[in-house]
Amino acid sequence: MDVDVFVAAHRAEWDRLEALLRRRRRSLAGAEADELVSLYQRTATHLSLLQSTAPDPALVARLTTLVARARSAVVGSRRATWRDAARFVTAGFPAACYRTRHWWVPTALVFTLVVAGLGWWIAHDAEVRSAIGAPADLREMTRPGGAYESYYSSSHAAAFSAQVWTNNAQVAGMSLAFGAFLGVPVLLLLFQNAVNVAVGLGLMSSAGRLDVFLGLILPHGLLELTAVFVAAGVGMRLGWTVIDPGPTTRAAALAREGRVAIGMAIGLAGVLLVSGAIEGFVTPSGLPTWARIACGVAAELAFLTYVFVLGRRAVAAGENGDLARADQADQAPVAA
Repeated sequence: MDVDVFVAAHRAEWDRLEALLRRRRRSLAGAEADELVSLYQRTATHLSLLQSTAPDPALVARLTTLVARARSAVVGSRRATWRDAARFVTAGFPAACYRTRHWWVPTALVFTLVVAGLGWWIAHDAEVRSAIGAPADLREMTRPGGAYESYYSSSHAAAFSAQVWTNNAQVAGMSLAFGAFLGVPVLLLLFQNAVNVAVGLGLMSSAGRLDVFLGLILPHGLLELTAVFVAAGVGMRLGWTVIDPGPTTRAAALAREGRVAIGMAIGLAGVLLVSGAIEGFVTPSGLPTWARIACGVAAELAFLTYVFVLGRRAVAAGENGDLARADQADQAPVAA
């Protein structure tokens, strides 16, 4: 392709498109708007030809900018607003949590049973405890003021809250991301966390200090574990989508569930921020045990109400936790 000849043949069209774009701030007549669309389409074709046959850097840069401006004028652009954030908080996130309840509620029940079973086994079997650690070390961990109690006041409350929040957000993020691998890593991650909780439960129970352990873990653990269960449920749902994408193509189904998972990661980060604050400021506080547990129960009930009242209402209104329809890419129809 002779670039000079090509430029001479189409320069007038590009100049006219640029002139229409400059005038766009004022109203265009109907014929001018049609001309703008037509010139945008032709200039995009010119750019494609140049990139594939005669990539002149300066000319390609000019046409790339021109096509981008024209596309914005023709298609329009949309910026995120506070209304989008409000929609996410009041509808999108609770709807996504509610829609995946059939995954994370059973997950929570199975996790609780596994923790209770392993904790009982550890508490009543001396051989298992000896496999975990030397008797002297275990006594040091479970004594008044030992490792289990001092952990929650090991650093400044604000720093400790930030550390806990970061760690828990990482666990939730891993649960969401690992879902793409058919959900198997999510189950392994959950089992690892169940074992960690069960070890503390069993050791403190064997030392006759179960009440102290529950007073330390329940204030923040209820909301924290619920967030992890929700993340795991969403991750396993994402993994199931790989196996059964439903009536759409697998790519479209994974894209939809992936967008939902990203939104869930943002929402759960907020939930874990609350649980981290409780763990940093309430759990090690001098409040009576009943008061600390009451704070945790209140936070858990508030979240469940948020999901099962607001979320159910949003799902009934057609919300599914995905982007608004206007922000989604169009999908070509496929045969059933």
